[in-house]
Amino acid sequence: MANRVSASITLGGTLSSLAYEALTALIAAEALSTEWDGEPFEADHHVPGTALGLFAHEVANGRFEAIEAWCAEHGIAFARWSGAYPSQWGAERVVFTGAGEPVSYPVDEDDYVLIGRAALEHLASFDAVLAYFDAADFVVPPLVLGDGAPFPQEPLARPGFDETVPS
Repeated sequence: MANRVSASITLGGTLSSLAYEALTALIAAEALSTEWDGEPFEADHHVPGTALGLFAHEVANGRFEAIEAWCAEHGIAFARWSGAYPSQWGAERVVFTGAGEPVSYPVDEDDYVLIGRAALEHLASFDAVLAYFDAADFVVPPLVLGDGAPFPQEPLARPGFDETVPS
């Protein structure tokens, strides 16, 4: 049995109705809701003009693997927070801007970005440190639905999920 922690994910970008249907099936499979301890997500729970925030307790390994992979394949931005599991892993925020690769940032249980001495030495300037925090604080765009939105037949090249930023 996998280790389980609380986790949340915010999704944004442009989706066709068909793509949204595929995404909502993945969300339902994870039993996510739009608030902590809320009712299971349904397609009409998304508020137009906003990013889609989803929450759950008891998330295996603190990841929404199928949703994150689908978003990366289809260029949908996300930011995921997951709590720490003592003696196994620390809390993290994973940011995917819709292109490139997801990047993991160490955070505390309140989702404040942490930075250790090694990362400070690596970044070497105050401007670089601020850029690090700016990248970690990526604002997920609204999730926009429309039949004019593309839903590629072939997914985008899937980026790796291994990249981490040293703490």
